[in-house]
Amino acid sequence: MSLRIFNTLARRVEPFSPIEPGHVRMYVCGITVYDLCHVGHARSAVAFDVVQRWLKTSGLRVSFVRNITDIDDKIIRRALENGETIRGLTDRMVTEMYRDFDALGVERPTHDPRATDFVPQMLAMIGTLERKGLAYRAGNGDVNYAVRKFPAYGQLSGKSLDELRAGERVAVDDGKLDPLDPVLWKSAKPSEPEDAKWPSDYGPGRPGWHIECSAMACELLGETFDIHGGGADLQFPHHETEIAQSEGATGQRFVNVWMHNGFINIDNEKMSKSLGNFFTIRDVLQKYDAETIRFFVVRAHYRSPLNYSDVHLDDARNALKRLYTALDAVPPAAVAVDWSKPQAARFKAAMDEDFGTPEAVAVLFELAGEVNKTRSAELSGLLKALGGILGLLQGDPKAFLQAGASLDEAAIQTQIAQRAAAKAGKDFAEADRIRKALLEQGIVLKDSAAGTTWERA
Repeated sequence: MSLRIFNTLARRVEPFSPIEPGHVRMYVCGITVYDLCHVGHARSAVAFDVVQRWLKTSGLRVSFVRNITDIDDKIIRRALENGETIRGLTDRMVTEMYRDFDALGVERPTHDPRATDFVPQMLAMIGTLERKGLAYRAGNGDVNYAVRKFPAYGQLSGKSLDELRAGERVAVDDGKLDPLDPVLWKSAKPSEPEDAKWPSDYGPGRPGWHIECSAMACELLGETFDIHGGGADLQFPHHETEIAQSEGATGQRFVNVWMHNGFINIDNEKMSKSLGNFFTIRDVLQKYDAETIRFFVVRAHYRSPLNYSDVHLDDARNALKRLYTALDAVPPAAVAVDWSKPQAARFKAAMDEDFGTPEAVAVLFELAGEVNKTRSAELSGLLKALGGILGLLQGDPKAFLQAGASLDEAAIQTQIAQRAAAKAGKDFAEADRIRKALLEQGIVLKDSAAGTTWERA
């Protein structure tokens, strides 16, 4: 096939061929579900949604796994703060995650495994690593991976262990042989709740973060699979450690192609909770419709930094209106994409070159110009069909244009659900705030015994 992908491991764009002809096995690191998703999560989710959509468009079957981390220190801490069980918190946050991702048009993965359902597989892999001399028991009850016994450690980040040590922030403690040694099994602390502990030959505890993905990926996709993706911030130590664990346990190459999406920046500085400069998807949906947010992400190349601001989102909204204006002016005919046609061929060439969405989006604007000039229903149909491959332009043009800069129906329903949850929790100040925010955007809520309805003012 003609598809080429930038492989982080090789540091170059390479021709792509799946291990099994016609079938791509892909794993993408998902969310740690202790809070609402932020726009960085949206960037990764949309980027790899586009990847799997293009693979399917190219005639490939895709087994797509995106995991859910539902046990870790942050989750335990948040559940205790909230006075709820870990499962209660994570179930709630998974529901909220999918509400956001569904609004953004992110298709559900083939599998969305929760880490807590794969603890036996994690323990089995840890046992294999220990038998091979790659894991050791520390004095505090933890089990750690010995990175210096895996000579290839550092291959993904392109740094030696000594270089990685130079930038470390991990204190030498807890009986680690090397500060870089990741924890495979964390010994339970007396202060931790019972639902944060699993029995094991090492004593009660829970898995470390890195071993989760190694075990789930190998279980669901096999010891060697085609594509592993995630945000650039996961390259080290998470993905580096996944390679060491998985290849150390199986003796096989773990992944053929590593893909990493770029950061979201706020005023040219990386978005970070520690800096206080982050926005939840829910925050942004209160000001912009979901398709505008998706278009904002899609029109940038997945590997490039993406600078978030209201100015850029306003620009994305106006650009999307230009495409919908063409579809509104000339109702699209139902067409099957003929990839030999010039515009379709240019779109395909762009997507085949490392999922080049900026060039593909440029083709959409060329088509919109041709539609406005020729009034061709066939070209309008091609515009809609190619947009659909990117998860765009499937709404009603008139409704989109009439809404102006206001929210779309999915975003409105999301906020109505938030308001209902606030009322159920007797947080009436929050419920009133949501009603007022919607009213400021021209959305009038009407409460009745049957529920809440809305209309545009």
